[in-house]
Amino acid sequence: MTTLETRTPTRTTAPLGRLAAAEVRWVLRRPRTLVLLGLLALVPVAIGVGIALTGGPGDGDRDGPGLVAAVAGNGLVLPIAAMGLALTLLLPLTVATASADALAGEASHGTLRGLLLAPVGRTRLVVMKAVGVVTVAVLAVLLVAVVGVLTGLVVVGGPSGTMITLSGTTLGLGEALGRVLLVAAWTVVQLLAVAAVALAVSAFTEHPLVVLASVLGGLIVFGVLAAIPSLEWLQPLLLTSGWSAGTDALRDPLPLDGLVSSTGRALVYLVLGVGITVWRMQRRDG
Repeated sequence: MTTLETRTPTRTTAPLGRLAAAEVRWVLRRPRTLVLLGLLALVPVAIGVGIALTGGPGDGDRDGPGLVAAVAGNGLVLPIAAMGLALTLLLPLTVATASADALAGEASHGTLRGLLLAPVGRTRLVVMKAVGVVTVAVLAVLLVAVVGVLTGLVVVGGPSGTMITLSGTTLGLGEALGRVLLVAAWTVVQLLAVAAVALAVSAFTEHPLVVLASVLGGLIVFGVLAAIPSLEWLQPLLLTSGWSAGTDALRDPLPLDGLVSSTGRALVYLVLGVGITVWRMQRRDG
């Protein structure tokens, strides 16, 4: 006598690590990602070569817009100056492009619906896409920082690998590299806030250009609002109002107020952006 057994098919889910690794490989193969990373690598090289050939833009006030003047003969300032300049446009553009491709790009190609139907889970899908965006943000900042350090030491040079701060003191190589690492970590946090907002916008549209226009346009508006004296009360709410805090790493002793307040503001944007993205993806059908 034969017993027939009825087996219920088991629905399996792929490990999150495997999904995240596949997403990272896919993100880093996109030509526009590679082009943007290449442009970012050219920023410190262009600054360093320009200063080495011209001797720098002059002395003047070594703060704010005159920060580049402090790079002349002081090569370890170069990576901090390069990250500050790239943060105004190229770095936000890089993470916004990655965020736009993550959801809106998938929707425009018709592949997002398949991902939503796959045994992945909506929250796991957001995490998987976020890992790819975070990878781009970290790589972009590290690329500028590392190329900036190498260019500063080789092309610009300086007093025996030390850093002369804006306060006039001299930092050793180890402490100088620590300041560069601090600014790099701070810059990554600012970029993650931009990426979270971009992901939230990307979750609502099928057009990647809408994401880029919204994010970059928003950053420009924030910059304009921050420049109006009568709207000074609005400054604590604007993400870009603290983006000059990276310069504080070139002062001695190191002031932390600007770095801490801008980091806290970025974390608020990060939490809001991720929350809105997860909420939207739980309700999206394609």
